[in-house]
Amino acid sequence: MPSFVRRGLETLVRPFPAAEVTSIGPEADPGDGGVEAAAIDAIWKAAVGAYDTGLYPALALCLRRGGVTVLDRAIGHASGNAPGDPRDAFKRPARHDGLYCMFSASKMVTAMLVHLLEERHLVHLDDPVATYVPDFGRKGKGGITLRHVLTHRAGIPRIPPVLADPNLLSRPDEILSLLCEQAPSWRPGRKLGYHALTGGFVLGAVIERVTGKSLRQVLADEVRKPLGLDTFDFGVAPARLHDVAINAFTGPPIVPPLATFIRRALSVSFADAVRMSNDPRFLEAVVPAGNICTTARDAARFMQMLLDGGTLDGVRVFDERTIARATAEQSYLELDLTIGAPIRYGMGFILGAKVASPYGIDTPRAFGHLGFTNVFVWADPDRDLAAALLTTGKPALAPAMARTWWLLTTIARRIPKVPRRSRSGAAAAAGR
Repeated sequence: MPSFVRRGLETLVRPFPAAEVTSIGPEADPGDGGVEAAAIDAIWKAAVGAYDTGLYPALALCLRRGGVTVLDRAIGHASGNAPGDPRDAFKRPARHDGLYCMFSASKMVTAMLVHLLEERHLVHLDDPVATYVPDFGRKGKGGITLRHVLTHRAGIPRIPPVLADPNLLSRPDEILSLLCEQAPSWRPGRKLGYHALTGGFVLGAVIERVTGKSLRQVLADEVRKPLGLDTFDFGVAPARLHDVAINAFTGPPIVPPLATFIRRALSVSFADAVRMSNDPRFLEAVVPAGNICTTARDAARFMQMLLDGGTLDGVRVFDERTIARATAEQSYLELDLTIGAPIRYGMGFILGAKVASPYGIDTPRAFGHLGFTNVFVWADPDRDLAAALLTTGKPALAPAMARTWWLLTTIARRIPKVPRRSRSGAAAAAGR
């Protein structure tokens, strides 16, 4: 008998009692972070509520307030309790220190490596990509700049269908060649359209050409090792494949027009994209826009570094001005032609909003990124908060996602704002 349940047309996971499937990592006293214990309890209650919807086989949440970890927990199963799994399958418990894929939240990491090169005067954001990758200038793409790619205005949002073949991921030179031969869909800079994967491969190629190193090596040398992140890399080594939590398609069937938008962005159906996300060929590859694998704790530590102006534990990675530039608003209430909705972007980041945003209510200064519908990694200078919510359930649009929204809203409501003069780093320097 399968382990999933059905509610109407929805496919859902069979949730277990929270006390049986919760893993708790090292957490400071909430008061050390200026948060009431009752607030942490309310936030975790909302997280359990999101898990109980059946949309998520596993959910990991890490919150850092005032530079200390006030919550670091996971709930559910990393494998064995997804739709399609036999009910008697071995269920590997989710752990707070388990590995999860950040998916598109990886974009801001790759973007920050480009910004680091600009900080060191090795590239200029308004230089054409072809300055560094000459073949990219073919088919009318000579005017596409690094800034265009970072802001989803390069005009190459559509993924060539051949890129849907996971075997191609091990041949990055072929991927780049395909993108070099692709004609833009519109004149660079004229329109906004989310570049789900294409922009990442372009930026990754620029980073490698300029540094003479692989993208993994650049990330290790400039971010992971200096910050002491245990796990924060594009993909995983073959020996660690089984440490990565398995993703599952949940929720109702996807129908047009949503199905059309998804296929336009990914060149495959949503369910096929979920299956590919568990494929070893995807997990072992380097996908600059979509496959950093990490723990919620390390993802939150990366955001803490950005929140604190480029430093973490006394180690500086970025200049404050670099982060302020990367997170500055580049588009406002402009229709994204790929997603079909207005998105507020920085250069590599999705920004918050006053009324409602991906990071909860009243988060106008928040910056971060989403990943494959239900991954949220962000920092909120108003609350001195760095956060990571990593999930393995992949519903495209489900009524129960309201509980996920309630979790994000609860975080925004229960983590108090701090006086602006108390904020540190780039946020304070830029008056964010």
